[in-house]
Amino acid sequence: MADVTELDTATRKAASHARSSRSQETLEDQVAKLQDDIKSIAASLAKLGDDKVSEARGTAKAQVKSLVKSGQHVVDDLQSQAGAFESQITDAIRDKPLTAVAGAIGIGFLIALLSRR
Repeated sequence: MADVTELDTATRKAASHARSSRSQETLEDQVAKLQDDIKSIAASLAKLGDDKVSEARGTAKAQVKSLVKSGQHVVDDLQSQAGAFESQITDAIRDKPLTAVAGAIGIGFLIALLSRR
């Protein structure tokens, strides 16, 4: 009977060892799968980050184009206003040349006084 008990104990130990071995293999498989999942998640996050950067870059480019267009409109308006002011001054000088010359002399005199100080 002692031999049966020893045989039974040996069988139990072997079965336990086999379960432990299978359990360890299962854990290794699970760890490998988790590593693959983590790599996949990291790749997905990197792609998402690249997509967001590309989207932000596109939005920024569109806004720059819009600002350049509005800036160009402002410059065009200022040029037309300067041209209109130049035309008014030219017309005023043609209408009253003596007044224009007297004004220019007066402005020149004031500039000369201010530059002496």
